[in-house]
Amino acid sequence: MSIGNSPEDERPFEDDREEARISVGRALQQARIAAGLTVDDVSNATRVRIAIVHAIEADDFAPCGGDVYARGHIRTLAKAVHLDPAPLLDQYAADHGGGRPAPTPAAPLFEAERIRPERRGPNWTAAMVAAIVAVIGFVGFTAFKGDDEGGKTQVAEGATPSTSKSSSPTPKSEKPESPKPAPSDSAIAAAPQDKVTVQVSAADGKSWISVKDHNGRNLFDGLLKQGDSKTFQDSEKINLVLGDAGAIQLYVNGKKIDDDWQPGAVERLTYTKGDPTVG
Repeated sequence: MSIGNSPEDERPFEDDREEARISVGRALQQARIAAGLTVDDVSNATRVRIAIVHAIEADDFAPCGGDVYARGHIRTLAKAVHLDPAPLLDQYAADHGGGRPAPTPAAPLFEAERIRPERRGPNWTAAMVAAIVAVIGFVGFTAFKGDDEGGKTQVAEGATPSTSKSSSPTPKSEKPESPKPAPSDSAIAAAPQDKVTVQVSAADGKSWISVKDHNGRNLFDGLLKQGDSKTFQDSEKINLVLGDAGAIQLYVNGKKIDDDWQPGAVERLTYTKGDPTVG
């Protein structure tokens, strides 16, 4: 009769190794906390709904709506908290059905989700094509009519278009009209003293922005394409979230804000009637 240890007594402690491995959701949660971000911050930066962020951090991927969507959310959240998404995707694949699946065109889907509002919005590609066609048609019409006035008129945020100067054609013999000031100049000059006025311009690229008034009411939540400009007013304060602060130029109460924001940086800002502080 053998007295030595049985083969079962010499097996490695596999349970200890399993407990040492951090789950995908736990890894994302720890990285978010280490980065000093809240779930709201991550949701605002990635456009992934708060409920889904909570579920993923609890390793519940059912609300994602499927494996492809879950992988896309993991990739998006990992980038937001400064993690390499590849190891997390490998671990997710191992935990939910074996090896890494074949490459799929899921990445563009989730890149688009980061910059669009939560509500189901329009098709951005179709909207961009329509905008380009409209601009080309407008320029051609203006050149054909020889009416420089119509090509220069722009409408400030919240104002109604003026049609008083378009009632009769401008004679070609008149002296060419000098360039009109940019919309930002007129909007800033008209800023009332008893309100806070904030103008947001996508001067150096496109950026997602969110704007709320002093009651927390949502004034705007969407994408500003390069060259777009929005003006907002409130009686007390304006709260801003800039998805890419490096692309944004701000004017507050008639004064330009010259902060050295880096490209890709997310900034949360609040301005009141007294801003910017004099001196």
